[in-house]
Amino acid sequence: MLKILIPTLMLVPTAWAVKPKWLWPTTLTQSLIIALLSLSWLANMSETGWSGLNNYMATDPLSTPLLVLTCWLLPLMIMASQSHTTLEPVNRQRTYITLLTSLQVFLIMAFGATEIIMFYIMFEATLIPTLIIITRWGNQTERLSAGVYFLFYTLAGSLPLLVALLLLQNSAGTLSLLTLQYTDPVQLTSYADKLWWAGCLLAFLVKMPLYGVHLWLPKAHVEAPVAGSMILAAVLLKLGGYGMMRMIVMLDPLTQELSYPFIVFALWGVIMTGSICLRQTDLKSLIAYSSVSHMGLVVGGILIQTPWGFTGALILMIAHGLASSALFCLANTNYERTHSRTMLLARGLQMVLPLMTTWWFIASLANLALPPLPNLMGEIMIITSMFNWSWWTLVLTGAGTLITASYSLYMFLMTQRGPLPTHIIALAPSHTREHLLLALHLLPLLMLVMKPELIWGWTS
Repeated sequence: MLKILIPTLMLVPTAWAVKPKWLWPTTLTQSLIIALLSLSWLANMSETGWSGLNNYMATDPLSTPLLVLTCWLLPLMIMASQSHTTLEPVNRQRTYITLLTSLQVFLIMAFGATEIIMFYIMFEATLIPTLIIITRWGNQTERLSAGVYFLFYTLAGSLPLLVALLLLQNSAGTLSLLTLQYTDPVQLTSYADKLWWAGCLLAFLVKMPLYGVHLWLPKAHVEAPVAGSMILAAVLLKLGGYGMMRMIVMLDPLTQELSYPFIVFALWGVIMTGSICLRQTDLKSLIAYSSVSHMGLVVGGILIQTPWGFTGALILMIAHGLASSALFCLANTNYERTHSRTMLLARGLQMVLPLMTTWWFIASLANLALPPLPNLMGEIMIITSMFNWSWWTLVLTGAGTLITASYSLYMFLMTQRGPLPTHIIALAPSHTREHLLLALHLLPLLMLVMKPELIWGWTS
């Protein structure tokens, strides 16, 4: 754990001390080395228990894939942001890299924490760098309102969680994940206990986000710069799923009755946000709403509380993290060339950038869960476990899958096929940097097909 945390912390002095000309290559190289080192966490995945640094920081098969995903994304974000920050003053570039690094430190400590209060503090701390990145580096005038939405949705959801955790500490005497699983199950009967149950899960459902409390997400995505969108889609949404998986083990007797409305909301959200995607004109907004629909499946899989549901949720979270991050990078390459996110204004790009179309094709297929990609493994597992619970869910999940396929194809055809608009006269060619960036997103996704047990979690 320290061999990752200390180099990551040292990225901050590196970013401030290095000469301006070497700023991006140095930070990129260092973060890539950290990402490669983090793969060594996957080596002890065969053991079922925790393996850790001390009583406060440890990894287990549930948090390891998410930790590796977090470390993997920092070099990719640095690579993606290089182009649109070149015209800025050097100090602002250094600040930008520092914010991305601090975000990675908070995320590593959140996923690696064994104390739930430490997890909570780091969960809240990720808010600050993200907020600064959205409000300071966003492209549009709406960015301040997007930041306010982001801040208040997350805070309003997570304050009840703090009270719920303090109550849990009071009754159980500990908040360590290592010992909480051995405490006696709480007999939850009163109305106050039901409120406590809701308090424990609400923060994570807002972060996921569940349909109904999802309005902050499309705003934040559309206004954020590319690195903000990537980290938001790939890792910050997964904090919600991870927190739910950790907490739901302790809420056992109540979840069986109280989770029904949330499962219904999640599945309804899959269909609703999919339908919203079909009529989006804004490319980034479409990808953002598709994230809500995928996360709806994850919420359902976790609340069903079967081993298959948990495994499917974890696989889908990792696969979606790589696929949607790749889509945001592709949307950004389009935006840097055409300076517009409206899909009607940038069509027929296959004629101009044929190799980019290949990446678009693979990323769109990953998004619509083509076999044998991990996206499909996760979705099939979740759909199967929900079908075992109630076969009516097949209607909702089946319709959701159909709509997902429709809007993914719609997105691909709108951006790549068709005649080239007459106003596009000169486009910059695609760079090696962009192809490397997309290869580093999509190759891990394709390679996970060979060894999916890395992201199976507990149940392997």
